[in-house]
Amino acid sequence: MTKIKQITQQLEKLAPISYQESYDNAGLIVGNSETEVTGVLFSLDVTEAVVAEAIERNCNLIVAHHPIVFKGLKKLNGSNYVERTVIKAIKSDIAIYAIHTNLDHVVQGVNWKIAEKLELKNVKILAPKKQLLAKLTFFVPVANSQEVLNALFDAGAGEIGNYKNCSFRTEGTGTFLPGETANPVTGSRGIKEEVFEHRLEVMFPSYLETPILAALKANHPYEEVAYYLQSLENENQEIGAGAVGELQEPMEPQDFLGFVKERMQASLIKHTIPLSKKIQRVAVCGGAGSFLLSDAIRAKADVFITADYKYHEFFDADNRIMICDIGHFESEVFTKDLLYNYLSGIFSNFALCLSEVNTNPVRYFV
Repeated sequence: MTKIKQITQQLEKLAPISYQESYDNAGLIVGNSETEVTGVLFSLDVTEAVVAEAIERNCNLIVAHHPIVFKGLKKLNGSNYVERTVIKAIKSDIAIYAIHTNLDHVVQGVNWKIAEKLELKNVKILAPKKQLLAKLTFFVPVANSQEVLNALFDAGAGEIGNYKNCSFRTEGTGTFLPGETANPVTGSRGIKEEVFEHRLEVMFPSYLETPILAALKANHPYEEVAYYLQSLENENQEIGAGAVGELQEPMEPQDFLGFVKERMQASLIKHTIPLSKKIQRVAVCGGAGSFLLSDAIRAKADVFITADYKYHEFFDADNRIMICDIGHFESEVFTKDLLYNYLSGIFSNFALCLSEVNTNPVRYFV
């Protein structure tokens, strides 16, 4: 029996909730996390039609990229599509989970899917985020160092890019005087003790602080563990907005536009004047990404693919880069495939379904 919370826990391993923007509303929006899952429907958006599809396909959990509720609902009387969708989901016992800007910000997330569709290589985060890393420094008897480190590694510490089990150690002498009520592992009450110790340092994502400290205290031999935490200003190269990579081979601008239109299944592409050179380096951002233009230029991208560009914002290209607006829906619709493929490798005891409802509210007259 698989419960909704087991699904959401796996999704949050891919894209932790703490990585969402402050304005966002990712997470379980409708439903009880203890409910047994009968099936999961993946969609870009949640609408009444998507809820109806979930009912028809016996899926009691919808996993969507866009949250159906962004702001607090003050009433539920069906006066708009948001209220009607939520009411329909509740009445039909359909849970709704959103994985939005947190999925935008992780490697293998939304922007990696775009890069995959465009066959980009050497893909990196375009604008890495700061203040998402912490460093733990602690002191432990030499004989216990590896055991404690292994527990911290298992809890998620010591991962830097493609490297795992990263740490730093120095050797020294630790001193302490156990009090009358102490219960020391080494030494005796009232007698000063000296122990040959390692000073160990590991980095970890800040959101893992609770399990990291729990692992430290559960596996450290001392009654009182000496440690301290530091928040780091370092950019986390694994977390951030947008992505940048390179085409397999340079392409002429017109050929590139046709390639993007076909790969992203876009009805049309709004773009600025192409540069007078072949396109090689490509920056991307699913959804509204105009805020990343300066980062794309700084990364020396020849083109920036995103959506929701306003008329006057196109002037900001200033002959330094070509901007391509492929549409919000078109830039993110393949997110449901990403999530489907991710969970398919974990769960096999219930149906996983891709929504067949076209939720794009925009239509094109060609």
